[in-house]
Amino acid sequence: MKQYVMGIDGGTGGMRVGIYDLQGDPACFASTPYPTAHLHPGWADQAPADWWRALVQSVGEALQKSGISPRQIAALGVDTTNCSVLLCQRDGTPVRDCLIWMDVRSAPQAERIRALTGENLSPEWMPSKLLWLKENEPEHYEGAQVFCEYQDWMTYRLTGLWSINVNCSCNWGYDARLGDFHRDFYRAIGLADALDKFPDERVFRVGQPIGGLTEEAAAQLGLCPGTLVCQGGIDASIGILGMGACRPGQVALITGSSNLAMVLTPDPPPFGEATVNAGPDNLIEGYYTAYRGQVSSGSILKWFIGEFCKDLSARCEESGESVYALLDREAEGLPIGSGGLIALDYWQGNQHPYLDGNVRGLVYGFSLHHTRAHLYRALLEGIAYGTENLLCQLRENSFAVERLHISGGTAQSDLFLQIHADISNVEILVPRDKQASCLGSAICAAVGLGAYPDLPTASEAMVVMEKRILPDPARHARYQAFFEQYRKLYPQLKDWMHDTTALAADGQ
Repeated sequence: MKQYVMGIDGGTGGMRVGIYDLQGDPACFASTPYPTAHLHPGWADQAPADWWRALVQSVGEALQKSGISPRQIAALGVDTTNCSVLLCQRDGTPVRDCLIWMDVRSAPQAERIRALTGENLSPEWMPSKLLWLKENEPEHYEGAQVFCEYQDWMTYRLTGLWSINVNCSCNWGYDARLGDFHRDFYRAIGLADALDKFPDERVFRVGQPIGGLTEEAAAQLGLCPGTLVCQGGIDASIGILGMGACRPGQVALITGSSNLAMVLTPDPPPFGEATVNAGPDNLIEGYYTAYRGQVSSGSILKWFIGEFCKDLSARCEESGESVYALLDREAEGLPIGSGGLIALDYWQGNQHPYLDGNVRGLVYGFSLHHTRAHLYRALLEGIAYGTENLLCQLRENSFAVERLHISGGTAQSDLFLQIHADISNVEILVPRDKQASCLGSAICAAVGLGAYPDLPTASEAMVVMEKRILPDPARHARYQAFFEQYRKLYPQLKDWMHDTTALAADGQ
């Protein structure tokens, strides 16, 4: 009986499930969306019940599509968003919805942490969010028995075991080499009591077996009780494995609701920001993961289509064509620079290079000449400028960026890939399987199952490249001028944006 592994990806917009054989060949893929509530600017909440409902639906659909028997699923791996903070009871019951990673309501707490400790934490990260919850929702903070990640809650629902994931918990200040959290840091910021509520039964590295599916979980998912569950991790980190970029010097860019540029390095990341979450050995032992993150990318395009393209959505629903494909065709013939439009991609603040949750997105250059297609292209270019700003930080810190492995939503669009290549002047490699995190989680399952000795070996065996995009020197030269204008926006408008964001918050 042929064996398969299942890769589960709990992303920002929904639950994706892929089934693969042990050589990495995909058998099928299923996806189920779930909602995000944005109750105020900069807020983002999700209900764990929606995650589980979407998982049940996606697993069922994948099994039905593939015709594979549940008995053939030998193991599964799970990745999720990170810094998605959940307060719950020991039995997994949430006491409130989850503050997902893109929630930046804790910007004031991040500033206070910086003043107290010198640690330049993003408002996205666990400590900032926990401090906000302690100060603003003490009844939830005190009443919860467990403070955990989306990842921890999901593995608990699957196996009945609370555990710490080395990959996810690095962003809480867990040091795999110390085998503990940076406790002095938590005491300094007034969260010493939080340490007692973190999951504490076991600690697992990426690719390690956790345990078998419980009877209850198996019954709901349509899988066999005892099916091996292996440790995954942060969706973006696990995407490194699914993009075939898990050797030092290879740069991975995983795209979706957000973008994350990542590279493995034997030395601590040199960016001079937070040290408590540097995370040695958090993905592959012997290496740190240096990364630069972009909060809003695909989420901007999804917002644009939802708010400004309802007519196109209706038309495409009838024809079966993708709205993105239709907009790509309209934007492809427009000039570089979108007729003078420049978009600043800070719809949910900025993670890197500025770690600033108090700024928001804008578009400059509108005239009566501009069309919806101009704006769409400007958003594509603005996102790509933001990505290039991340790559600039890598280059400035001695990381060569000559080639990018790209997967996720951007990989579906030849126009968007070419814009990225031209702006950053890099060759782009696109894996055959665009769902890098699903494949990465399947790679974790294959290693946990014992099919491969380690994660890099499994990645090299299971990932196949499909496409190569080369930059155009003339287009790159033209884009450079617009990129320089983009880079000037934050330094020149920072104070104005802070004041305006504060004005808006006063009226909530």
